[in-house]
Amino acid sequence: MAAGIKTVILLSFVLAVGFLLIILSCALWSNWLPLLVALTFVLAPLPNALFSHCGADDFSAEYEGSAPADVGRFITSVVVVTGFALPIILAHSEIIRPAACVMSIIGGGLVYGTILSYTAAFKQEESDFD
Repeated sequence: MAAGIKTVILLSFVLAVGFLLIILSCALWSNWLPLLVALTFVLAPLPNALFSHCGADDFSAEYEGSAPADVGRFITSVVVVTGFALPIILAHSEIIRPAACVMSIIGGGLVYGTILSYTAAFKQEESDFD
């Protein structure tokens, strides 16, 4: 039980640091466009979570995965790549500063990594009898 509480405290600290970096990348240079990165990384696991509950095709003999789960993974990967590419594009077009780009990417990576770590740490195993 204590390991679960320590994990939650550590993950909440890392999540707070990630959001702090994203907000500082906006506030220090008075440009709030890098805040879109936080929205992108918070919404990134949503397609994977929604499509992972779709069942596999029972009639397929050669492929063990399910097509809806693959679509969810693809949409998630597109959103994650967008979250990393958006600050780079904004910095390249000189809409935001390069330092804001770096802070936004690091903060977004921390936010997304925290979400992935939380789901991996507290994932419940599915039972055949449920």
